[in-house]
Amino acid sequence: MGLSLVPSGPAPRSAGALRAVVLELVVLAGHLVLYPTGITQERTAPPGKDCDARPPVLLLHGFGDNRSVFVLLRRALGADGRRRVEAYNYSPFTCDLRAAARLLGRRVEELCARTGQERLDLVGHSLGGLVARYYVQRLGGDARVRTLVTLGTPHSGTTVVPFMDAHPVVRQMRPDSEVMAELAAPAPGCRTRFVAFWSEFDALMAPVHAARLEHPDLLVENVQVTGIGHLALPAHPAVIAAVRRALDGLVQAVREAPEDASGAASVA
Repeated sequence: MGLSLVPSGPAPRSAGALRAVVLELVVLAGHLVLYPTGITQERTAPPGKDCDARPPVLLLHGFGDNRSVFVLLRRALGADGRRRVEAYNYSPFTCDLRAAARLLGRRVEELCARTGQERLDLVGHSLGGLVARYYVQRLGGDARVRTLVTLGTPHSGTTVVPFMDAHPVVRQMRPDSEVMAELAAPAPGCRTRFVAFWSEFDALMAPVHAARLEHPDLLVENVQVTGIGHLALPAHPAVIAAVRRALDGLVQAVREAPEDASGAASVA
């Protein structure tokens, strides 16, 4: 199934691309300021009756990043105080996506035990979404994960920045890697629901549709956004609102979103 958060009207592609570049630069500047605040692993909070009313949410950052990328998204998801939202930093020295997925599994078990919940939701940006998907599909994580939301995740692999192939994890994100072959393998009976956000202006996706999730055995909703680049996906208000609706089970049929005064896509 495909959903859309694209603005209505015949706006030129070049205008959308320019908006995306400008927004990326703004988000990058802000993230560089916040990055030091997210280097350390966050302290786990004790259970709380109110915030455990809904399944908890665990956030996973992208390659070379940390939990600071989710400042705005985390605040929005936990705004009503009824949902526990935590972020997990996997090591920046990770050399195997599969090893990161196994560690994620331990973190999921710990969070479920601490909150008394049988299942939780995962939100992964970029590589974080791929780590989460591997855990769900290949390590039995579908028993624990109700919904997996991915933001700019190279589900079919990306060929961008070929000079980075020296890094093992980058090689695992290539279309012809063993990891991609494992994820393309049959996954009958997978119980997790997937919501994959992708943008035509995501400069790290080559081809541009790489962030769409296409798998015959998975329950997937692909959500297209526009005027938004890779770094802005976890921070853009329209995407944040759509992620919150997805986790609340309110993602509905395709609706065009009108442009707001800034020209960025908004949600109808």
